[in-house]
Amino acid sequence: MGFQINWYTILLIFFVLYSLGESMNTSRSSLDILLKEYAYKSIIQTGILYNATLPSNLSGMEVSVIRLRTRSFWTMGENFSEFHLPQRILPVPFVNRVDIVYQNLGNWSSTYYSVPGYSMVTPVVGFMVYNATDTTSDNISKLNISVMDKPISIQFPQLLLPQGSNLSTVKCVRFVEDGSTELSDMALDSRVCTTHDQGHFSVVVPMPKKAKTKERLWKWLVVGFALGFAGLVLFGLIGFSVFKCVKKKRLAKMEKQADEGVSFENIWIGMSRMPSASVTRTQPVLEHNEVP
Repeated sequence: MGFQINWYTILLIFFVLYSLGESMNTSRSSLDILLKEYAYKSIIQTGILYNATLPSNLSGMEVSVIRLRTRSFWTMGENFSEFHLPQRILPVPFVNRVDIVYQNLGNWSSTYYSVPGYSMVTPVVGFMVYNATDTTSDNISKLNISVMDKPISIQFPQLLLPQGSNLSTVKCVRFVEDGSTELSDMALDSRVCTTHDQGHFSVVVPMPKKAKTKERLWKWLVVGFALGFAGLVLFGLIGFSVFKCVKKKRLAKMEKQADEGVSFENIWIGMSRMPSASVTRTQPVLEHNEVP
């Protein structure tokens, strides 16, 4: 029994550590779904870019959406805000109409995204392509895209570098859905990043050494807390298992000693089996042989 509990605890530890990494990915996906729903409420007709109205608790974000025929998207591309989507882009799998949802997370960027060892110097922006063929469906699927010619460009004209930074250290970053990041060089003369896929993007610069140390310390504290909690649970379960094992051995020892002592017959009382000593009458002994 103790062996099984220990294995369950080990699995619990892995689950806790895995959950720490997955919780952020889940919150990002939930945000994308929520913003998509608000964007879809704004669409009236094809070919026009609409700005979505967001609730007050999402103040600081910007969301836009445009519905396009795939043929038009292929021949003309699309431009909105930071993004320039060139010609010759196809949705995968192919559909007749697509919806392109644009996001600017503004001051919420660092809440949902971060790059270890780097500081973001622009808000996180992104775009996603969805199937718009069946707009009555409750489950509108996200599509992949195939860029056949020029890459998609993302321009950051209001890029402001922190004091002490220089353009040579600036990096473009793409946040991948699995939680990883892809870093690439920025075209410094035009302050443009390029990509061949949809997703979320930002610009980062290396953190100063003191900031890196502080971030590393904070992460170790979080990991240490999770490991400490899991270790405490493991220690408690092991202690409980040892206690039960010792108690079981002690009872077995007592039963063995009882079996080696005076044996008793067993009788049934109702549904219970209980030990019973044989009945022996003590014979009377006269103090003297004279009979009065």
